Amino acid sequence: MQNIKHLDGPTFEADVLKADLPVVVDFYADWCGPCRMMAPALDRLAGEYAGKVTVGKLDVDINQDIAIRYGVMAMPTLVMFRDGKMVDRMVGYPGSANPIRDWIEKNVPSAKPVPAEIKPTA
Repeated sequence: MQNIKHLDGPTFEADVLKADLPVVVDFYADWCGPCRMMAPALDRLAGEYAGKVTVGKLDVDINQDIAIRYGVMAMPTLVMFRDGKMVDRMVGYPGSANPIRDWIEKNVPSAKPVPAEIKPTA
């Protein structure tokens, strides 16, 4: 997971709440099967949205206090933070990257990838 930022309690405020970019936090656990299934899709999306949205993972077993603070009751749960506030959440793995991509673009319209310019043929 080279594109995903690993988050933890001591740096959560700086990395998420005071971040310049919107942040998607994946509340996960190592023992969670759907979390492991969703990981490649999140890594791909983190690469697609690099510079527009930060995607990070937070282990709920190590950071239970943060999970409780944001009402995380099931894993995986994706939470969108913008300007230091939780703005939306998605609970469960929807089966592919596409519903997650749609959810990100709904919450951060400016993150939508710009289509390549059509070049005239010579």
